[in-house]
Amino acid sequence: MTTLTRRFAAVTAAVVLGLGGLTACSTDNVDCTTNACTVTFDRGVDAESSVLGVDVKLEGVENGQVKLDVGGTVVSVPVDGSTQANGFDISVQKVTDAEVVVRIQTS
Repeated sequence: MTTLTRRFAAVTAAVVLGLGGLTACSTDNVDCTTNACTVTFDRGVDAESSVLGVDVKLEGVENGQVKLDVGGTVVSVPVDGSTQANGFDISVQKVTDAEVVVRIQTS
């Protein structure tokens, strides 16, 4: 392999990996970095997003707990707390009458 070919391969790999962080999330209510996304769910609607390759759905909020379906696993996360599910660290950043803000990152 020539030096030019190796450099082209390295640049191509870097571009593909760099774009991976940009395409990790699929909806407008999601803000992502390379290995973490912040999701803002509207309350009172069927709120669901695809994040880091997994579907996440807001099931509800009750008694200081946010119930989420993360790739088919239902978890309860305390408001201002965190838990783990399906290889992700999940934390609740904010809960209001209108929305729930959750951060999901790879473990």
